[in-house]
Amino acid sequence: MDVSLDYAAPDADLREYLSVFYDFKFHGSYFEDMERADFAQIRFLLAGKGAYRFADGHEQDSPAIAIVGPTTGNTRVRLHGPGALFGVGLLPAGWGAMMGFEASTLVNRAIDATHLFGPALYAVIEQLRAATTLEEKVVIGNAMVRGLAEGITDAPLAFTRVVDAWLADSLSPDVTELVAAVGLSRRQVERQCKRLYGAPPKMLARKYRALRAAITLARGESNMDDLIGESFYDQSHFIREIKQFTGVTPKKFHDELPTLAKLTLKRAELAGQVEPIIYQT
Repeated sequence: MDVSLDYAAPDADLREYLSVFYDFKFHGSYFEDMERADFAQIRFLLAGKGAYRFADGHEQDSPAIAIVGPTTGNTRVRLHGPGALFGVGLLPAGWGAMMGFEASTLVNRAIDATHLFGPALYAVIEQLRAATTLEEKVVIGNAMVRGLAEGITDAPLAFTRVVDAWLADSLSPDVTELVAAVGLSRRQVERQCKRLYGAPPKMLARKYRALRAAITLARGESNMDDLIGESFYDQSHFIREIKQFTGVTPKKFHDELPTLAKLTLKRAELAGQVEPIIYQT
């Protein structure tokens, strides 16, 4: 199957707002696979037609220019090709800086980005279609994000820095530790997490615990027995959580990963250029 997926880091001044740019190409007539739970995304479908089936069962066609909300489980993606897609992950601070509504209202859903940001994005997609290299597309993507965020001064960096560090620093994050670190009430912390991350802290802890465990398994950095002892109640709990958030059973990480799961491991090459929570999951 002729599939490629390449990554690039955003400009340094945008790295607390964006995760990574990615350039996906498929030269066949039909592609179907699963995406793991992830951050929100801004996506440009440069060629082909796509569709999503989200973790809650909701199915929809992909807009040509889409904002995909945070996902709480594996998402099945379908693409009638040949197809090409360019996008960037939107970190919670980026959501707070650019979006005028709560992330929780777009969990496991996608909307047409032009409905929010206007028809100027049509010029951006044409520029991306004309670009011939990933480097050219990243320049266009960085400029687009700066344009969308122009004039925004209410970026919630103080809060997201604490939450991201809490998620990155432990294999099994404790919500009480987050509440203490933020210095707000538990209810206020939950409200802010739903606004920026799309989910309350307990769900975030489960999501990133499972994703980090899956990545260490895939890279051969740990084994199932060690992970169960550190972060999960027992084997069935471990298998259930990994499957929910990645769509792949732990056994698959030792046998043969699906195409997208294998290709996403390349994000580790950007360690040191992006936030730790990105390459750790």
